[in-house]
Amino acid sequence: MSATTSSNPREDPQRSEDASWGGATSGTQPFWALAWLHLKYQFLETVRIPIAVLGNVLFPSLSMFFFVVPQTAVAGNPLFATTAVAALGLFAVCSASLFTYGLGVAEDRQLPFYPFLRSLPAGPGPQMVARVLNGGIFSLFGLVPLIIIGWLFTAATVTPGQLLAGIGTILAVSVPFVLLGMAVGYSLSAKAALPVVQIILFPLAFAGGLFLPPQLFPDWLDAISQATPTRAGRDLLVQAVTGVEAYPLALPVLAGWTLLFVVLAVLSYRNDEGRRFR
Repeated sequence: MSATTSSNPREDPQRSEDASWGGATSGTQPFWALAWLHLKYQFLETVRIPIAVLGNVLFPSLSMFFFVVPQTAVAGNPLFATTAVAALGLFAVCSASLFTYGLGVAEDRQLPFYPFLRSLPAGPGPQMVARVLNGGIFSLFGLVPLIIIGWLFTAATVTPGQLLAGIGTILAVSVPFVLLGMAVGYSLSAKAALPVVQIILFPLAFAGGLFLPPQLFPDWLDAISQATPTRAGRDLLVQAVTGVEAYPLALPVLAGWTLLFVVLAVLSYRNDEGRRFR
């Protein structure tokens, strides 16, 4: 008698695991088609509440107006002004990623529809990919007012090539912060996620040199700063838009944090899944 393979994923653990995280199975749409559906749903869900979008871009724009534009020594220097726009642009990305996905995922988990969504055979892969892509889209939204302010009120200047390089860099840099936000959102309730996101965001922003140039840091703080994802992202972004070289370990540091946040996001999802469906 020849051996047969069960067509039921529940009877084949390996097949069920593979189907859960990627690829297409019989009766389901391809992975990227499902990711596109999640992306569209998540995008529309967010933009239907305009304050959710405006809130993430307001603080960086106000910081630009109050702390950069009035300082002639900074606003009148093309290099300093461009660096300031890049640093505050990264802060806008961090804020959008951590608040939208840290707090947003935690709030989603409290909705009655979410357990049903989690029980569908598509698995978490398309949903997580969609959240990362959506984070990149809203990161670009946060940059628009900063670029306009820098163009109108400061001497910040970039070539078209530098602008494209900066956009590509900031999209890449947004990935670890979206993943970190997802890890927080899947681990904590909405009430707990809000203060945790604030505790994470502002120390990382200060330590990463997003509010104060790292050149002013003492040596011990500069060493700590270079180990943070915000400092690595900032220096890579500044390199893209100004040509000033990032410190040598910036890319490995950012890649290492990204890998760590991937693991944390997946483990947080798995733990939450175990609590809900065991």
